[in-house]
Amino acid sequence: MENGVIEFDIGLGGGDDAIDIEPPNDDGEMPDGSPNDANSLGSGSGDTAFAQSYVPDGDLDLEPYEGMEFESEEAAKAFYNSYARRVGFSTRVSSSRRSRKDGAIIQRSFVCAKEGFRNLNEKRTKDREIKRPRTVTRVGCKASLSVKIQDSGKWVVSGFVKEHNHELVPPDQVHCLRSHRQISGPAKTLIDTLQAAGMGPRRIMSVLIKEYGGISKVGFTEVDCRNYMRNNRQRSMEGDIQLLLDYLKQKQTENPSFFYAVQGDEDQYTGNVFWADPKARTDYSYFGDTVTFDTTYRSNRYRLPFVPFTGLNHHGQPVLFGCAFLINESEASFVWLFKTWLAAMSGRSPVSITTEHDTVIRSAIMQVFPNTRHRFCKWHIFKQCQEKLSHVLLKHPHFEAAFHKCVNLSESTEEFESCWHSLAEKYDLRDHKWLQAIYADRRQWVPAYLHDTFFAEMSITQRSDSMNSYFDGYVNASTNLNQFFKLYEKALESRHEKEVKADFDTMNTSAVLKTPSPMEKQASDFYTRKIFMRFQEELVSTLTFMASKVEDDGEVTIYRVAKFGEDHKAYHVRFNVLEMRATCSCQMFEFSGLLCRHVLAVFRVTNVLTLPSHYILKRWTRNAKSSVVLEERVTDPFNSYLESHTVRYNTLRHEAFKFVDEGAESVESYTIAMSALTEASKKVVLAIKNEGKASISNGPMRDVSARGRIWPNHCAGEGQGSSVQQLSEDDMDQKINELSTDLERANRKCEVYRTNLLSLLKDIEDHKQRLSIEVQNIKLSMKDGHFGSSSALGQEPQNNSFQLAVASSC
Repeated sequence: MENGVIEFDIGLGGGDDAIDIEPPNDDGEMPDGSPNDANSLGSGSGDTAFAQSYVPDGDLDLEPYEGMEFESEEAAKAFYNSYARRVGFSTRVSSSRRSRKDGAIIQRSFVCAKEGFRNLNEKRTKDREIKRPRTVTRVGCKASLSVKIQDSGKWVVSGFVKEHNHELVPPDQVHCLRSHRQISGPAKTLIDTLQAAGMGPRRIMSVLIKEYGGISKVGFTEVDCRNYMRNNRQRSMEGDIQLLLDYLKQKQTENPSFFYAVQGDEDQYTGNVFWADPKARTDYSYFGDTVTFDTTYRSNRYRLPFVPFTGLNHHGQPVLFGCAFLINESEASFVWLFKTWLAAMSGRSPVSITTEHDTVIRSAIMQVFPNTRHRFCKWHIFKQCQEKLSHVLLKHPHFEAAFHKCVNLSESTEEFESCWHSLAEKYDLRDHKWLQAIYADRRQWVPAYLHDTFFAEMSITQRSDSMNSYFDGYVNASTNLNQFFKLYEKALESRHEKEVKADFDTMNTSAVLKTPSPMEKQASDFYTRKIFMRFQEELVSTLTFMASKVEDDGEVTIYRVAKFGEDHKAYHVRFNVLEMRATCSCQMFEFSGLLCRHVLAVFRVTNVLTLPSHYILKRWTRNAKSSVVLEERVTDPFNSYLESHTVRYNTLRHEAFKFVDEGAESVESYTIAMSALTEASKKVVLAIKNEGKASISNGPMRDVSARGRIWPNHCAGEGQGSSVQQLSEDDMDQKINELSTDLERANRKCEVYRTNLLSLLKDIEDHKQRLSIEVQNIKLSMKDGHFGSSSALGQEPQNNSFQLAVASSC
């Protein structure tokens, strides 16, 4: 009998492909439950292996029959799989029997892949919850082929069941069946070439489909291609990984504070490694409140699985907290990485962490950082939107802008919900699976749900600089591990130089102040230059906002804050005057660590002239990296005086209001209250006079500079300070009068500023009303067929008071 060569591939493995053990029979043979040695290719397999076997020569369309002989077990298996491909079903090895004498296999059974039923009582399903259960494929099909070895050494068919209890697969879909999916040698060569050029599995499959003339002729699926590329990538990187380990060992030798870890034994490397240099570990102690786990650098030559941990420093610049190579991207690998990183950072979890939209990463974060707020990067979701909704974008060009507006500009969860459902209704996307999925996760990426957590972002609509930017310009699609080390160190050096430059600019240049506010001067002294400019933007914006009291329960006062001319868009600020604490409905301070213009507007109307210490986060100050604790946040005597004066003023006013309410209840209480006020007034005047005497006898006199700042007055020279103590009482009174006059003058000047501003705003509103009336008159005149000469739009109204107000305010 002549033999021909045929390629075969039988699907094996756990789950639905587990081997069934037949019970022993009376032939003196024992069942064999050992794993089958056949090659297989499945959705979870990697490289495709092929075996060669010999089959009877002749008609390949031959149907199996009892008594049919084969030269070997492999030949029988290949023949049955070839038959299955023609008919339209997949095969697998079911069981085997071994001889009691020498343990050799003497019988094999090959079955339809849908034979039997899934065992739902397996131990693994009892011990843990299956997160992503596979579809049930077994339906109890009886189709099979059994072969036995003869004394002659040949294998003969001892049983054949042809009938199936399920529909067979048509020829154009047979390539999807597991036992028939094969990556041929020429296909491997093409995949290797395209992978080296930086192409991903999806694009490679498109090329293969065009090359072979259809998916059915390719012979395998995109999942198979992806698995082959993964294994190919691991083989390609084995030598480079050793270079990485040598590099990390050298760094640790140079500096014992350099941290690195390898998952498993270095001798049996699994592909996952993490490292953090001393600067990264130190920076985390200063700026580790919010972290970005950046997985966007995987799309390169090897789809290099380089994942850095980054954050933002006190200048708002990206800062590195550690890096990893994560070749094995399973949930267990992410859990290992997060635990290792946490150990390197002294076990201190961040307040918040931002990652790409990935369920595996989310599951790992929930295990390692249960108390950390996890956010998905919305820009990653916006990018997905362009892919998942490309058909919608082509049909409706304005959809993307509306989608971004809905996400970014919705200031409350109610507003977002309304806008989202309106979009889904308008563009008929209510049943879109991807949109439903991201809507279910909305609390982890839509800003309206995240305002209450610190993410160190200066603007809710601005993209975080820490996401996908630290290594931009260094790591790209052509980067391999041989090049990586030099580029990595260049990136670190460049980032460090930018931080040094920002520190220099902050320390050696003066900020340009835009208002006479002591708060602005205070902020310029504490914040770094970039952060101060952001705060200054909020402070200057308060000039266009009006704050009005709407409720006061004795402890907390609620203010309604709205921009002039936009009363429909109001914010509410709750202000506790005794504790000097304010919260705004926009939650900007909670989100970014800087006070919003709405709270600052309330501070303006309540005479809070400097920032309370608890509103200056050290991580945004020029001393963020120092060990100095800013307890009072105020070192300037003038600012210290203003802050303490503001607290005393607000406390007294709060108590006075309660006193007035109770004193006005009756005539008797009113008389007693007035008497008490008169007596208290005399005591206050006496206390002020005594305080003036004490200040002169206990220390140098103070003078008021042109800026209103109080400085020591060494009027007689440095060595003659004692002569000041000998001033007469008339001189003391004169000095007090001078200070009082200067203070009164400053108060009048502030009042003029406020008056001019209010007058300006009133004139603007009057001007708008006059223009509105003129427009209405013109419309009426057009309806009547004539134009009013005095109401022509081309006639510019004269407004001298408006011009005077502007001039005086300047």
